[in-house]
Amino acid sequence: MKILPFLAASIAMLSMFGCSSDAGAPTNAITSTSSASPKAEVDTKATEPAAEPTAEPTAPVADPQKKAAPGKGKDIAVITTSMGVIKFEFLTKLAPGTVKNFVTLANKKFYDGTRFHRVIKGFMIQGGDPNTKPGNEGNGPAGTGGPGYQIKAEFNEIRHVAGIVSMARSQDPDSAGSQFFIVHETAPHLDGQYTAFGKVIEGMDVVNKIAETPTQPGDEPVTPVIVKTIRIEKSK
Repeated sequence: MKILPFLAASIAMLSMFGCSSDAGAPTNAITSTSSASPKAEVDTKATEPAAEPTAEPTAPVADPQKKAAPGKGKDIAVITTSMGVIKFEFLTKLAPGTVKNFVTLANKKFYDGTRFHRVIKGFMIQGGDPNTKPGNEGNGPAGTGGPGYQIKAEFNEIRHVAGIVSMARSQDPDSAGSQFFIVHETAPHLDGQYTAFGKVIEGMDVVNKIAETPTQPGDEPVTPVIVKTIRIEKSK
């Protein structure tokens, strides 16, 4: 099984999002084995308009997509790659179990030495597979590895726009493990289908550079993009 986000969008984009090694999986998916209504108008022609009750003011609903930068002392993930550093905040209230799993793996240095093994310009960059570490090739092809367990999906209202960090999975919603992806350009077909749990706050230029790197068949970069470390730090 491979972890690719399903591109249930337009069929015209299928060739762009092909996945090489997951037999039977959609070619436009992110996979892994272990990821205005019109306002009512007032009738101004009434000859004797009746007094209307004053509407109680309602508090504005916060848009989680426009979440402010994390306050001091909040956990953030710092991904140091061979092409630069990417930092992202966690969407803990929306995906607490997913965040806990990622933090636990990062603190165990699980991700150190892995690669961004699947890169599709205009879509996303995907990493987090332990099979991509040097010496682990015998455990299976890139895109099929994980931590040895799977976690529950926590689909939420966050839209998959540039910079959103989300979990890769197979066709089973509850099949994410360690593989994750960072959205390069808006991908609405992923909304509500993959667990978004983070948002890039620094280093989107690095995400862009990785997305622009030349790839070979299977969407793997010609020159490996190494995840040197992922560390959990406190925001300043």
